[in-house]
Amino acid sequence: MKVSTVLPLFVSLIVFSACSSDADEEFEVLLPDETQENSENQNDPDALVGDFTAADYALLSASLSLDENLEDYTVELPNFFFDNQLQNEDNTPNTNPVTDMGATLGRVLFYDRRLSANNTISCASCHIQENGFSDPDQFSLGFEGGLTGRNSMGLANARFYENGRFFWDERAASLEEQVLLPIQDEVEMGLTLAEMEEKLQAEDYYQVLFRLTFGDETVTSNRVSLALAQFVRAMVSYQSKYDLGRAQVNDEEANFPNFTASENLGKNLFFSNRTRCSDCHHTNSFVGDAARNNGLDAAFIDLGVGGVTGNNNQVGEFKVNSLRNIALTAPYMHDGRFETLEEVIAHYNNGVQNSPTLDNRLRINNGNVRRLNLTQVEIQGLVDFLETLTDETFVNDEKFADPFIN
Repeated sequence: MKVSTVLPLFVSLIVFSACSSDADEEFEVLLPDETQENSENQNDPDALVGDFTAADYALLSASLSLDENLEDYTVELPNFFFDNQLQNEDNTPNTNPVTDMGATLGRVLFYDRRLSANNTISCASCHIQENGFSDPDQFSLGFEGGLTGRNSMGLANARFYENGRFFWDERAASLEEQVLLPIQDEVEMGLTLAEMEEKLQAEDYYQVLFRLTFGDETVTSNRVSLALAQFVRAMVSYQSKYDLGRAQVNDEEANFPNFTASENLGKNLFFSNRTRCSDCHHTNSFVGDAARNNGLDAAFIDLGVGGVTGNNNQVGEFKVNSLRNIALTAPYMHDGRFETLEEVIAHYNNGVQNSPTLDNRLRINNGNVRRLNLTQVEIQGLVDFLETLTDETFVNDEKFADPFIN
């Protein structure tokens, strides 16, 4: 029986204080009374069906396609994955660790259109699994047909980002804060938190899932935040062609035996001082540590982080997202201006625009903009390398898929 399993009789209770400043929430991991596990009467509503009681599983199965045994959302990552201080990028708070039951509730919430005012949009509407949990459209469609102001970034490895801030302009201080903001956005989903709580409380399956996760049936926005954040942090991509190669060598800069010549060329360029790609996309999560100005414009309409903080030194800075599954997450940049990886590389090759806040890694010693002068063979090598970061297991994993029957 998994640690995160919840049943009506408990013999152990572990309590974590919540991360929200708005409520004194407790995150509970509840263990079952072993005598229930031995029940042989399948007609008994308290008899076990996998990790659930028969009564709970029957109620959930009326709306949801959930396995009777909880999915494993706390997978042990390979040792090499944490090379290069990746653990320092982990933004999981001690108050909200990923658990199987919490992430299961988060999965249901993530795909539930009831979180929008007219039941037409869910989180998954703009973060699609086959697209690396991004949106193939430049801007996402809201609940009344309006468009978002920025492109929806992919969610793979969102758990790893050192300063822990979210959105392109980093206006959310944590993932727990971020997950509630699209629900309240007047373009995206259009609900108040009170309206959301009332809608979810009326659903039988949420009464079961909240009880199993938190110990009682009460739906609160803080609990929604905790569960959604757990589900998103569980989206760790670590089974790509790159990972298979990395596991076979001691040094990431060595040629990978499972790579083509072009893929190894691209990898070597990516980690070289010539391109300095890995300076901004580092660790095995290929993620940044803070927002950067990557030279998209010389003058800015979208001020990025500077528009939130009012700090002129941060104008034009945007979050540096993970490159995991990057070949699936087009279009690229905060405004979706680039349709292909070739266009992205062309930008860094000879299209970077100078401005006062341009990141220093895109300059040379005299202060001028760095030009890479890549050949077509080298550009193709970089594209081929970036495509090795695609994780087909991740984008087809049932535990991250839509659980609703209809």
